[in-house]
Amino acid sequence: MKKSLRIIHEEHRALAAMLNGLRQLTDGIEKGRMKADFGLIAAMIEYIDKLPEKVHHPKENDYLFARLGARCPEALPVIARLEADHARGEARIRALEAAAETFRRDGPPAFAAFHAAVLGYIDEEWQHMNTEEHEVFPLAEQHLLPEDWAVIDAAFMANDNPWEGAAGEYAQLFSKIVNLAPAPIGLGPG
Repeated sequence: MKKSLRIIHEEHRALAAMLNGLRQLTDGIEKGRMKADFGLIAAMIEYIDKLPEKVHHPKENDYLFARLGARCPEALPVIARLEADHARGEARIRALEAAAETFRRDGPPAFAAFHAAVLGYIDEEWQHMNTEEHEVFPLAEQHLLPEDWAVIDAAFMANDNPWEGAAGEYAQLFSKIVNLAPAPIGLGPG
């Protein structure tokens, strides 16, 4: 697997872990095993907003998708779908934040809408990541040339460890979430 594809895959794994934690948290609230921790919920949504939406998706669009689309016209429909997902990302995050704020403000009567928003967001993200890994990655490995990979790899290697970017802000945010989240999600108090 190419360097940039490994980086994308690792970023997908980090996002998947966060999404899984958010699902466990909301499922735990629904079943009465956990209490709503709005600071934790806000931190998890902030992580999803900052890393995938602001760092990961723009590089996929500008480098991987652009190069693949130029080399493999058969990939254009799937690329268009994925880029449309990316374009809706900001609105989807704002909707998730709004649902969380309504739940915080209105309490238990607003939980069902918040839970549905979380589950909808997670399902869309899983479909999106699976499409990239199972449709785009194989096409990229088949059709892109060494000079394409050099440009794509350089772009992704520029932040090959996004945990170190901006003075480690992603690492700090992830650490905050792990320390706030109760077991089995994180290390925080139950």
